[in-house]
Parts: sequence; structure tokens; C-alpha cells
Amino acid sequence: MDMLQLSCSQIAIALLLFTQVKSTTEETFAQYPNGTLTKCITGERSALLAFREGLSDRANLLSSWKGDDCCRWKGVYCSKRTGHVVSLDLQGTHRGSGNGIAQVLAGNISSSLLGLQHMRYLDLSRNRFDKIEVPEFMGSFHKLRYLDLSFSWFIGRIPPQLGNLSNLRYLNLEASYQGPGYFLPYSTDINWLSRLTSLEHLDMTGINLSTIAHWLPVVNMLPTLKVLRLSACQLRSSPDSLPLSNLTSLETLDLMGNDFHKRSTPNWFWDLTSLKHLDISFTGLYGPFPDEIGNITSIVELELSRNNLVGMIPSNMKNLCNLEKLGYYRNNINGSITELFHRLPSCSVNKLQLLNLPDCNLTGSLPTTLVEPLSNLTWLDLSDNKLTGHVPFWIGELTKLRTLYLNSNSMDGVMHEGHFSGLDMLKDLVLSDNSITITASSTWVPPFSLALIHLGSCQLGPKFPTWLRWQTQVFSLDISNTSITDMVPDWFWIAASSVQFLNIRNNQITGVLPLTMEFMSGEEVDFSSNKLTGPIPKLPMNLTRLDLSRNNVVGPLPSDFGAPGLRTLLLYNNTISGAIPASLCKLRSLELLDLSRNNLNGSITDCLVNELSTNMTGLSIVNLSLRNNNLSGGFPSLLQKCPQLIFLDLEDNHFLGTLPAWIGEKLSSLSFLRLRSNMFYGHIPVELMKLVNLQFLDLAYNNISGSIPRSIVNCTGMTQTRHISYDAFTSQFRFDENELVDYTENFMVLTKGQERLYTGEIIYMVNLDLSCNSLTGGIPTEISALVELKNLNLSWNNFNGKIPENIGSLLQVESLDLSQNYLSGEIPSSLSALTSLSHLNLSYNNLSGKIPTGNQLQTLEDLASIYIGNPGLCGPPLLSKCSSQPEPIPGNHADASNDAVSFYLGMGYGYVMGLWVVFCTFLFKRKWRVSWYSLYDQAYAQVAVTWASFRGKTNG
Repeated sequence: MDMLQLSCSQIAIALLLFTQVKSTTEETFAQYPNGTLTKCITGERSALLAFREGLSDRANLLSSWKGDDCCRWKGVYCSKRTGHVVSLDLQGTHRGSGNGIAQVLAGNISSSLLGLQHMRYLDLSRNRFDKIEVPEFMGSFHKLRYLDLSFSWFIGRIPPQLGNLSNLRYLNLEASYQGPGYFLPYSTDINWLSRLTSLEHLDMTGINLSTIAHWLPVVNMLPTLKVLRLSACQLRSSPDSLPLSNLTSLETLDLMGNDFHKRSTPNWFWDLTSLKHLDISFTGLYGPFPDEIGNITSIVELELSRNNLVGMIPSNMKNLCNLEKLGYYRNNINGSITELFHRLPSCSVNKLQLLNLPDCNLTGSLPTTLVEPLSNLTWLDLSDNKLTGHVPFWIGELTKLRTLYLNSNSMDGVMHEGHFSGLDMLKDLVLSDNSITITASSTWVPPFSLALIHLGSCQLGPKFPTWLRWQTQVFSLDISNTSITDMVPDWFWIAASSVQFLNIRNNQITGVLPLTMEFMSGEEVDFSSNKLTGPIPKLPMNLTRLDLSRNNVVGPLPSDFGAPGLRTLLLYNNTISGAIPASLCKLRSLELLDLSRNNLNGSITDCLVNELSTNMTGLSIVNLSLRNNNLSGGFPSLLQKCPQLIFLDLEDNHFLGTLPAWIGEKLSSLSFLRLRSNMFYGHIPVELMKLVNLQFLDLAYNNISGSIPRSIVNCTGMTQTRHISYDAFTSQFRFDENELVDYTENFMVLTKGQERLYTGEIIYMVNLDLSCNSLTGGIPTEISALVELKNLNLSWNNFNGKIPENIGSLLQVESLDLSQNYLSGEIPSSLSALTSLSHLNLSYNNLSGKIPTGNQLQTLEDLASIYIGNPGLCGPPLLSKCSSQPEPIPGNHADASNDAVSFYLGMGYGYVMGLWVVFCTFLFKRKWRVSWYSLYDQAYAQVAVTWASFRGKTNG
């Protein structure tokens, strides 16, 4: 419910003013019937036509503006006595008509309107006069009593010439943010308002008044003011009091969305005892719930939401005998819900229409009975609290209730037909995230027709609740995680055909997707984590999001997906087979595509690229996961047409060949690249390091050779902190206030020696994994510049040389694995500076010297295994002590014997090393295990023979 919409009382004020203007003796006006004696003035007709010339009227709102008598034109009203135009009502609408064209006027407002000097009423609201300022000449209509320019996309300064309209009673300049590149209108001086001494209604919502500190004294000079709306005006001050208040007639005060950031009391508005409507939500007020509220006995609507008020509502609220609406969303009552109900004014309990108390830290159970029935209550929202116990039976007695939100509490018990028996007018039923069991007989026909049904995590199963079949006007349906283990009945697909937001995820629902699915109205559909089978049918035309993951869907992908506006397609964890069809390229709006863990095969051929040849903009894909399939061929050329790609996961397929240089040029937005467990070979292209946003690179378990490019330091995603925020409205992550990423699937990362599960937090993971390849050369010192790394794995390669001395610069690293290489020299002492380190593996290298100690190195688990396979290392935690004796003289006989031992140990170690490389590959390539199993036997036999031979020689 939008508390900012015009209330009935406000509409009444506007109509009253309109009527007052119409009833003026000289200027009573109407659009003339046939036979009238007086027609419109010729000069005024010419002024209107000149005004129309400056407008863009795509919706033909002014199509009636023809002929001699302008008093017959749409929106034009004339005085019955004089024929002068006294009213111009050209209000538009942004909602659009059936043909998709918004019913608005645009363009420029011509000064020819000055020819209408007898005008009393002017309404140009809800049009689209973007990129122009409110004309200064508006201040020249001295007889004007009603002026509405709201929601018409004006920019720039509000002209102070409006202060010349001394007869004005109604002024509405409300603006609203219209998206990027739009700047709200502003005013740096509102002293001109003080001259509007007849003003009764003032609305400047959204106008930037941030530079005006002393706004209240100006407003206080308007003694007849009844309605004052200064919502979201970026005001920063709210005085404690007014020495002499002239606002004794004020009935409506809306200051929502300003940042006063002060204690809730004292404040000047608590002294306005004639107020009926007060909205001070989102104003940064803090402190206790103010007792002064009990003095405003005339109050009808009280909105205090989204502040930092604490404590139970005061007992003197019982004085508010006219209270109809109470909004207290997201404050901290931190008390019993029963006590709160006791403190509601009993004298107005039969008037109360809206009780909006979500996220207020309310505790306890709802009272089992009410002293006085809430007979007029239409809106009850107690969601996101800490309520326990059962839903009381009196809920079913709220016969005028339209909206019931009890979701996100800890309520339990059973709700049955009796709880709903009197709710004939109910439209929104939201009970999600409780432990409530809902039972009803299979023959029960509900008394209501719901538009919103959210019952996620309640107990509905095991059978499909048959009462849903009677809900044929549902807009949003959520029965996810409700223990349904039934087959989808045919009636459900019929009932759900008009649902736009449909969620049945995380049940054990069986059945086949209907062939009629394309005729459904669904925009966002979530069938994930069920047991649905069969092929994917053609999708609904309006569909933007489909989640069919974790089901038993089979067959090939459809040759015609339908759904041209599809943005999210999640099909992972099914048994979909066949090739990826060219029809995928027709989904030009697709941003998130996850086909992982299926049986897709074949190569992603160039025919898909040809499909895009006529569209230079390519695909819109941001997140693409094809991992754990049987796809083959080279690195997909299709990706050249995906310039917005940020996530790319091709893990565990049969892709082969070299990595193309164009990755660094065509995929400039790429941040996450995982090509793990494929058959890529060749060098890491230097061009790959042009991906400045790259923060996750996993090339493990391939046959990549060559060295690590020193230009890896250019990947600032690994060297600098990225600012990542979450957009709750779109459920997307935003990188550096620029790129949006929607990532929903679980993401496994090999780190700290084991696979770890990441979900949305994967965006914070900075990872470099090049393990199990054939990389050579030294570890470049530039690697130490990647200071944001959390996981660095270079194991099972052929790196030699020393560990970079400044490795200790990687202060964020949690897991460091350099094992199974040919690294030599001492372990850098800077390693002890890695205070975030929780996993370290330097085993099976040629490292020597004393093991560094201190800080995090002493807390690691299984310390000895970290350094095993490095015969030259000494000191704790190894048993071998570091000797200060000089090196043995070359040629010594004992050394010759030691050389022989080292030779055979080296030979055996080499075999083991090679064997483990194969094992490392087999671990992730099960298809290679069988075909290479005999090689394992031969290697094992060779190691055994060598070891036996060595032992024979040493014993001899």
C-alpha cells in the first residue's frame, strides 16, 4: 500500500477548490452544449493553437482541437457568461494505453498561453516536459487559483515568479526521480512562497531544497495552509518549536524522506494539535516513542516508519479517538505484541483501518481474544517480527480485511477453514516463513478470491491443496518448501495460467511440464528442486525468469524457446542432452544462463556466431555456466558476441586447444573465468592479462605450458579492493557502482585443500588456481602484487627457482599451495607475515634451510605435512635439526655413497611425481580413468622393481 498516494481527503480538497473556481459568479464555466449563444474568444483560440504547435502529441490527446469553438475542445473550459477560457485541464498519464504509447504531452510550453489571462485553473500534470524548466511566465496568470505541474519531468530552478500568483489556493510541483541523467528540480530561495497568502494546498515533494536551512519561517507565513507536502526535499533541519505558529489550520503534514537526524522530541510539529495526517517516516528521528503524540487528538493517519524510535507506544495513545491508520514499520518496539494491542486506543478500535508494524522487534503471541473487535481493519502487517504461538481465531472475524501479512515470524500451530470463514474481502494472504500448518477439506471452497498468496515454508502437503483451484485471479503464488509430494494435478496448470509470479520450488512435486505452458501469463517462474520430468516446452511469451534447476527434465533444449524477453534461465542439475541449439541466440535479452550438470554434448559451433551476424550488439549474457557437461571443441567462438560477460564457467568438459588471444579484447568485463578440468594446452596468452577486472582465474587440470605472464599484475581485480553492493530491488550485486551481476547457483571452489561451497558470497572471492598443468620457469615476483588474493594454488607444475621473497605481501591470502614443483632455496621469512593464512602446502619441492617461525605459521594444522618431501629443510616442526657444521668436502667417500642413495631416491621420487600427475588428472576426469588404468599398473610395477633393486644394493 502506498502511503504517499492522494488520500480521499486530499482529493476532496482538490475537488472543492475546483468547485469553488467553477462557482464564481462571473466565471462559471463548462464545455458548451449545442445552441449556446456564447463561443470562445478568437484570440484565446489562437493562443491555444499556438500552444499545441509546440507540443508533441503522439497519443492524439488533442485530436479534438479543431473547429472554431475552442470551448468544445477536450480539456478546455470556458465561462458561460463571457466565453473566456477559465480552465485548462490536460493531465496525462504515464501508464500507457493498449497500444503501448503513454498518454502524455511532451515538448515545449509556449508563452502563447499568456493569451489566456482569465484562466483560473491549470493542470499540466503527469506529462513529459523533460529537459525544460517551469516557464517563468507561469507567474503572470494573476487570476490563477489552481496550478498543478506535478510529475511532468521538469528540470532546473523553480521560478520565484510563481510568488506573483497571490490568488493561488492549490499549488502542486511534485517531482519524482526519473532515472539516470535526470536532475530533480530545485529551489535555493523559497521566500516567494510567503506572498501566496491564500494558499491552502502546497506540494513540493521531490524538489531539491537542500540549500535552504530556514524553510519553516517561510511556510509559517501561510495562515490558510491546510496541506503541506515537503517529502524527499533533502531538508536537513527541523526546529524544536515555532515561537508563534500561524499553521493553526494545517491538517496534513508530509515530511517523509528528509534527513533531520535528531531526537524525536522536541519538534515543532508536535504542537500542531489540528493535524489529521502526519507522515514523518524516513526522517532519521531517534529516541523513545514521543509522548506528545497523545496530544494530537485529531490525528487520523500517523506514519512514523523507518526511523530509529525505540520502546513501546505510550499509554496516552488511548487519547487518539480518531485514529484510522498507524504505520510504524522498522522501528524497535522490542516488546510484547499483546501489550501493544492493549495500548491501542479503545475509543477508535472500531475505526482502525490500517495497522502496519513489520520489523519492529515485537515478541510473544497474538492475544487469543480482543476486548473490542477490529471491525473496520483492512490492512494488518505484523511481518518480520519475533512472534510465536498460534494464529488466533479472531483473524477470521475481520470481515473487511483485504491484506494480511504475518510472514517471517516463528508462528506455528494449525490454521483451518474457520480462520478464513469471514474473510470475504481478503486479497493478500502472506504467511511465508513460519511453521504454520494449513488444513482444509478437499471440498472446501474459500470465501475469498486472492490476488497474492505467499505460503512458502508453511505445511501444505503432502497433497496439493485443492482449495487453490478456486483462486483464478492470483497475481503472485508462492507455495515453495511446503512439503508437497504430489503429482501436479491438471487443474493446477489451469489455475496457474494467469499467475505472473509463480514459485513452487523445493518440494517433491512430480509430473510433466504442460504443452500449454506457452499460453501461461508467467513473468517469473520457479519450479526448481522438484522431480518434474519430460522435455522443456515452448515458454510463455512474457517470461523473464525461469528456474527449472534440480529436476529430472530430459531431452534436448527446445528449437524455439519462445519468451523473447527472457533474462534468466536456470536449468542446471537435470539430464538435458544433445547440442546447444542455435535458438539460444534469439534470446537477445538473456543475462544469466546456467546449463551446468547436464548431459549436453558436441561443440558450440560457429553457426551460433552467424546467427548474430546481423546484430552488432551481440548477446546480453552476463553470467554463463556450462560446467559438468560433455561439451567439446575449441574455446567457444560464440563468446566473442558476449561483451558484457562477467562470469564464465566451462569446468569439467572436453574443450581443447589453445586459449585465444581475443579473450582479453572481446571480454573486457570478465571478472570470473573458470576453465578447470578440460584439455586446453599452450601458453597463457599475454592478452588475457588485459582483463583488468579479473579476480577469479582457474585454469587447473589442463595441460597449460610456458610461464606465468609477468603482466598478471595488470589484473587490478586481484590487486585492488572492489566496491561491491547488493541491490535488493533486483536481487543483483553491483560492482563499483557500475555492473550488475545476478548469481544464484552454488559455486564450488577448491581452496584450503578441499572443495568449499560458495553462494552469493563468491563475488568476494579472489582466486588464482593454475594447479595440475605443465607450467615452467620461476614464480614471477609480480605475483606478490596480487594483494587481494584469498586463494593461490600453483601446485603440480614444473616451477623452479625460489619462492618470491616478498610473498608475505599477500596479506589477504587464506590458502597457499606451492606443492609438487621444483622450487629450491630457503622459504622466505616474510611468509610469517601472512596473518590470514589458514592453509599452507609447500611439500615435495627442493626447498632447503631453516623453516621460518612465528605468527600464523605456528597455528596451522598438521604442520609436518606442510614441508614433507623437502629433504633440505630443517628445524621445527620437522625432527631434523639445523646444523651449523660446514658443508662436507666434495669427493668424500661417504658422500659418494650418499650420492647413490640420492640418485635412487630421486629416481623413485620422479616416478611417484609422474604417477601423481596422472592421479591428479584422473580425480577430475573419470572418463580417462578406465582407458589409462593399465598405465597405472605399469608405473606401479616399475616403482616396485626400482625400490626392490635399491634395497638389494644397500643391503648388499
